[in-house]
Amino acid sequence: MTHGPVELVIFDCDGVLVDSERICVQVDAMIMADLGCPFTEAEIIEQFVGSSDEVYTAAVEQRLGRRLEKGWQQKYEHLYRTAFDAELTAVDGIAEVLNTLATPLCVASNGDHDGIRRNLEIAALSEHFSGNIFSAEDVPTGKPAPDLFLHAARSMGVEPGRCAVIEDSAYGVQAARAAGMRAFGYCGGLTPASRLEGPRTTVFDDMRELPGLLAAVSI
Repeated sequence: MTHGPVELVIFDCDGVLVDSERICVQVDAMIMADLGCPFTEAEIIEQFVGSSDEVYTAAVEQRLGRRLEKGWQQKYEHLYRTAFDAELTAVDGIAEVLNTLATPLCVASNGDHDGIRRNLEIAALSEHFSGNIFSAEDVPTGKPAPDLFLHAARSMGVEPGRCAVIEDSAYGVQAARAAGMRAFGYCGGLTPASRLEGPRTTVFDDMRELPGLLAAVSI
């Protein structure tokens, strides 16, 4: 096996590029209370941060004891938009990191394309990705399945084993490992380091450390 530098850095969006997870948890709690199946913020962080819409819906349905109609989340989308417009910022240090990295970059998020683009624009980070944005909408199954990361690598023309994934959720690092990629777990947000640790994973808590960590690894 030939060892060499990282050839593609794949960033998750929420909690890695934009500091949206705390906002989402608060809105999620409001939505679940409105549905009649309240979750605590601790439960939301444990079960839903980084998850797909399918995981989210299944857990809500299980607690409710009934199925939800297709597209049930649409009536709540304005709550996220309003909160993001008022409060969303870039993750501390990420703008410096993106200005430093010379390696090709892309975004791969369980969010939808419109939401990813909008959040990057609000946080003034869009220019760094030149349209290289991949969504769970593009693949059959979102994270924790490896499909999205494999799709991103294939689209960018890089072998999975030459990719580094920057994630802040247990679902995300699980997907990166399943894809055969090196994971960098950012624990400066809501997810504790203990939930990110594992094989082929570097855990860090200051985004400014990332360029040095990437430069030091050989994959």
